[in-house]
Amino acid sequence: MPRPRGRRPASEGTRERIVVSARAEFADRGYDAATLRGIARRAEVDPALLHHYFNGKAGLFAEVVAIPLDTSAIVKSINDGPTAELGQRVVRTFLSVWESPDGRDRFVALIRSALSNEQAAAALREFLTRELLTKVAARSGVADAELRASLAASHLVGLAIVRYVVMIEPLVHASVDELISLVGPTLQNYLVP
Repeated sequence: MPRPRGRRPASEGTRERIVVSARAEFADRGYDAATLRGIARRAEVDPALLHHYFNGKAGLFAEVVAIPLDTSAIVKSINDGPTAELGQRVVRTFLSVWESPDGRDRFVALIRSALSNEQAAAALREFLTRELLTKVAARSGVADAELRASLAASHLVGLAIVRYVVMIEPLVHASVDELISLVGPTLQNYLVP
């Protein structure tokens, strides 16, 4: 019997396999160095499927770094509680996202890509400053909430780069509680006058 001609439908898990492979490729190489062919090779699919599902590299990247978090719930949980512990709650929340395997892969891809690509940098800026930390800093009624949020973001991104991307010891193996106690007071100083 002759083989049918034309496109064959992709299997049910193809789209998810592409996303997982792209997340790993962006995390390993960053946005600019990652290629659609490399992602397709990693996912063991035809490169044309990446265009079919995501309309190219930019669409695939947007899918990969889409942060599946309810930011208003995160801000509420950070802001609920004593003002004197605000910095600790920010660090605890930040690390809880980074310590989950899915969160870590997404954010490592985002950080690596943000260092070389403006689209990724804008996504990271918007998420950390506008969606989270400015709203947290505004809680204390400070006039310079955006500046304070930027300082907190710089500290958290630096922590993430050193712990999860560059992987400098002993920070890589420090416990979450240890980091909360060490970094929390600094964020407290940034966010609460």
